[in-house]
Amino acid sequence: METIFDVAACRGQFPSLRRKIDGNPVAYLDGPGGTQIPQSVMEAMMDYYLQSNANTHGQFAASRETTAVVEAARVAMAAMLGAEDPATISFGANMTTLNFSLARAVARSIQPGDEVVVTDLDHDANVAPWLTLAERGAVIRRVPVRSDATLDMDAFAGLLNSKTRLVAVGYASNAVGTVNDVYTVRRWTRELGAWMVLDGVHFVPHGVVDVKRLDPDFLLCSAYKFFGPHVGVLYSRTGALAQLNTDRVRPQRATAPERIETGTLNHAALAGVTAAVQFIAGLSPTSGSLRARLVAAMDWVYAYEHELVDQLYRGLQDMPGIRLYGPPVSGELRAPTLSFTLEGATPETLARYLGDKGIYVWDGDFYAITVIKELGLANRGGLVRVGFAPYNTSNEVERLLLALSEWKHR
Repeated sequence: METIFDVAACRGQFPSLRRKIDGNPVAYLDGPGGTQIPQSVMEAMMDYYLQSNANTHGQFAASRETTAVVEAARVAMAAMLGAEDPATISFGANMTTLNFSLARAVARSIQPGDEVVVTDLDHDANVAPWLTLAERGAVIRRVPVRSDATLDMDAFAGLLNSKTRLVAVGYASNAVGTVNDVYTVRRWTRELGAWMVLDGVHFVPHGVVDVKRLDPDFLLCSAYKFFGPHVGVLYSRTGALAQLNTDRVRPQRATAPERIETGTLNHAALAGVTAAVQFIAGLSPTSGSLRARLVAAMDWVYAYEHELVDQLYRGLQDMPGIRLYGPPVSGELRAPTLSFTLEGATPETLARYLGDKGIYVWDGDFYAITVIKELGLANRGGLVRVGFAPYNTSNEVERLLLALSEWKHR
């Protein structure tokens, strides 16, 4: 059953969608690498620079307004993630930088022999920071990936023991769209008293996140993946940051959320974060609180994006020479991201061919280097990756399928 979603109204809010390549409208199927930005987000950032450009803690209007911008962004992201307290939301330059900061703080409490678990499915931004804990004597354990590009959960459980101090896992794979069973992982870590660090970058833009129910110790995501500017977001369970010796200058507040925020924040970008969250809430078919509207909107987004990925999946299944990677689309909790290879074409060559036709897709390993290696693709250019956002259309899927068919018959 099709969703009732006003795609045209959604698309009308994105100026970049008017761009053309050789007369062809650009199809931005590159969402996993960062979405396009609606007009309202641009205006929010511009308005900040025009009206309130000042640092915080000053005794004048623009400074007070900047403080309000920061607090509004915390409130907005708390609603987006289902957190009750805006003080659980910290900001940074990007997810990777925040996670390295978190890892440095965790490292100061690591003892030789403590064990840290990472997965072979994750983006390296949730692997590399934790590998540095080996410098403090931590033992790094790795969860393998099965042939269907899902985590081996039996092996995962077998790695956990009384020495496990931290488990870093992705909510969803940015390479192949797999959504992990993070609730089971959280139950395991809670039983051991281990920290859980969740990379939500690839799931937050596509599904409802409820940190109150899931209760991770830390969850990271990136606003530029859901219509905002380049800002990293860190959710920390109440009291979690207080247990860590974080990097900070001495005048910085020692309490959450500022405890892990180094230097002056990007205030204009935070105005954009709030606007991005409000944009998503505006897609809701219902009224109510900001959280209620966000949940309803993300349910619609999930359903609509999966109509598109199902259309693409079925089209590619029937195409000779195509090999699809990741779990099946129908009946699976899955990100709307589809990756494939085409016999006789490197991913780079195919992505360039599509780009010349105004169809933007990604190629390579997408920083998920281990899963690409385990799939036997590291020396073959990786994968071609297509990802959907609410502004994409069924017609764009048809254009992609036609272009791939023409490649085969050129």
